[in-house]
Amino acid sequence: MDLFSMRDFDGHERVVFGHDEVTGLRAIIAIHSTALGPAAGGCRMWPFATTAEAVTDVLRLSRGMSFKNALAGLPFGGGKAVIIAEPRQAKTAELFQAYGELVQSLGGTYITAEDVGTTTADMEQVSRATQFVSGLGRKPGEAGGDPAPKTALGVFLGLEAAVKFRMGRSDLEGLRVAVQGVGGVGYHLCRLLAAEGVELRVADVREASTVRVAEEFGASVVPVESVLAENVDVLAPCALGAVLNSKSVPTIKAAIVAGAANNQLAHESDGTALQQSGVLYAPDYVVNAGGIISVAREYNGGATEAGVTAEIQGIPERLTEIFERARREARPTNAVADQMARERIGRAAQVRHRGGWIAPTLAG
Repeated sequence: MDLFSMRDFDGHERVVFGHDEVTGLRAIIAIHSTALGPAAGGCRMWPFATTAEAVTDVLRLSRGMSFKNALAGLPFGGGKAVIIAEPRQAKTAELFQAYGELVQSLGGTYITAEDVGTTTADMEQVSRATQFVSGLGRKPGEAGGDPAPKTALGVFLGLEAAVKFRMGRSDLEGLRVAVQGVGGVGYHLCRLLAAEGVELRVADVREASTVRVAEEFGASVVPVESVLAENVDVLAPCALGAVLNSKSVPTIKAAIVAGAANNQLAHESDGTALQQSGVLYAPDYVVNAGGIISVAREYNGGATEAGVTAEIQGIPERLTEIFERARREARPTNAVADQMARERIGRAAQVRHRGGWIAPTLAG
């Protein structure tokens, strides 16, 4: 595997492989950019079939974090980690502490948090070995804790903005929304949508997750294999990435795609295909930034829950700016968002070369 020639390498600053024989840890940390500050991004635990598959995923996720943090206006670069293991079977306190030691060895250039397959409790174990971790427990009123509800709030607000831009509607009542993946973020998104009178259609590989949403919010359960092609107004991918591809895009009937999953586009060209099909795509790393906003403010210290919520309220404005620019320039929304993020990172890189940033420690 020639890492440097991989399409998804994209100028990564650092890729670190970590292994601990005693605990069984097999982890990869990718740092895409530290131009804006230390790289911040979650740790995904997943039973990747091959190391190459894990490398591709962590590289794509890491670059996405660079773009996400840049457009969210956060003083952090982009990074991500993956632990190659089945989260329902392989979790031990010792494994997460070994992972924490790997994070600590990077000296603050990477700050970790939870992601798919990991939880706040797991990060508490990580924090036994490193100070460079966020998404931990919090006191009432303080920023932090489980970022999933904050991610869902950002997606909800972004979805509202997309509906207003594409359909000219200021409310969601009666709209049909298909949600792919209803564990964690997807569940909280369904809760917000149901409160607005949305007709929900949901799918998940875990039957218990769909039963819960159906019972609590009156959602209709649809097959995992066909959820992307549901005849709905909005499609919200909230599971894993690369679901928008050359096979799925031609089947999409929704007018809008706005969901929480990272790296929804298999390739940049799939954004073009959506545009040509008349589908308005809300770039995932713009609408799902609520979680990292919460994690970042928790890490820096001194933030409140109300302050984080207010900051997340800025997502619709950024998203609408992207929509308007894409329409004006007749370009795909993902291409516009990528350019905006790269420009901000590029400007920061020039400043960094003149002075640099200092890796922070936890406040207090």
